[in-house]
Amino acid sequence: MPDEELAAALRAAQDGDARGFATLWRALHPNVLRYLRVLAGEHAEDAASETWLHVIRDLHRFSGDLGAFRGWLFRIARHRGIDEKRRSSRTRETAEPRTESAPDAAAAAAEGASTAWAIGMIANLPPDQAEAVMLRVVAGLDVATTADILGKKPGAVRIATMRGLRRLATHPQIRTRQGV
Repeated sequence: MPDEELAAALRAAQDGDARGFATLWRALHPNVLRYLRVLAGEHAEDAASETWLHVIRDLHRFSGDLGAFRGWLFRIARHRGIDEKRRSSRTRETAEPRTESAPDAAAAAAEGASTAWAIGMIANLPPDQAEAVMLRVVAGLDVATTADILGKKPGAVRIATMRGLRRLATHPQIRTRQGV
C-alpha cells in the first residue's frame, strides 16, 4: 500500500475512524507479527494483540508522520514482546511440566512455508542481530528509527544488521536453498 494512503489512514484513525485503523492494521500487522515471532517466539500473537491494544488506547495522543508512527508501533511491539517473553519464563518456572501433544496440522503447514522458514533462520541469529535485521530489512525501518527503538547508536544498528545479514548469507541451509 502506498505511503500516501497509509498516511491518510493514520490521520483518519487518529480522528476515531475504524476503517482508517483497519487499514493501518492490515498493512502493518504482518510485519509486526513477523518481528514479534523473532522476539517473543510462540508468544508473538499475544504480544501483537497487546501491541495493537496499546495503539488503540493511545493513538489519540500520538503526533507525527507515518514514519514516526511506524517507529512508535515497533517500539510498543518490542516492549510487549519483551514483556511476554518475561511472563512466559516466569510461568514456565512455576508451571507443571507439559506433556507434548500431536502437532496441529495448520501449524505444521505454516512452518513449511517460506516466510516461516526465513523468520526461523533470522530468529536463530544473536538477539541484537535478529532484531536489527527484522526492523531494518523486514519491517523496512530506517537506521535512526531502529536505533531509537533498540536504544542503540545508529552505527551499532548498522553493524548488527550487517553482521546478521552476513551470518545468514553464509549459513549452510541458506546456501543449500539458494543452490550455492
